[in-house]
Amino acid sequence: MSAPKAPHPDPASQENEDHLKTQANGITRRGFLKGAGLTAAGTALLDGVYAFSEEAARSENHGVTVIGPEPASIKLNVNGKEHAVNIEPRTTLAEALRNQLGMTGTKVICDRGSCSGCTVWLDKKPVNSCMTLAVDAVGHQVTTIEGISENGSLHPLQAAFVKHDALQCGFCTPGMVMSCAALLESNPNPTENDVRHAIAGNLCRCGTYPRIFSATLEVAGSNRKA
Repeated sequence: MSAPKAPHPDPASQENEDHLKTQANGITRRGFLKGAGLTAAGTALLDGVYAFSEEAARSENHGVTVIGPEPASIKLNVNGKEHAVNIEPRTTLAEALRNQLGMTGTKVICDRGSCSGCTVWLDKKPVNSCMTLAVDAVGHQVTTIEGISENGSLHPLQAAFVKHDALQCGFCTPGMVMSCAALLESNPNPTENDVRHAIAGNLCRCGTYPRIFSATLEVAGSNRKA
């Protein structure tokens, strides 16, 4: 008994298979989609998308400097001094501060903007440095926990934190200090509600909030007496 004959290959399927084989060593997305049976209308649309993308890539950047994806050299002004760092565009400000500049006072805890332990100032405004790209800090004044003291002396708020024992594990402390100090910079005489609002995004798992309030209000009281 003779073996059954193999089914005759479909010409269209064979054409697609041959096309894919010829493109195996350098296949493009467009070639693959065409080989997979993309309609003529779909191919035309794809051609239009590619043409638009190429045109956009050739267009002017309107004054915007494009860097990457390879590492690039940028300058960061941190605590009043300019620092040159070589970083990838995806590097966060927290990573640049800690890994490139050795300023480990800025803590990275959640690394997703949920705890504010990495708070620094950008032009005197508190920001989460784990959610801020280092390249976006170029041209701005960055202040870290290392930069708020003067002449080797603690910032009044830092001293008040020590006095009131407003810290336990210490991980959240730099971010707390930076948030409260930013409040005192903008409002030297805050109420407790103002302090609560200022640290609403700062998470302390040890629960030292009442002592943080006391420390900040004591400094505010000193400001009123002065």
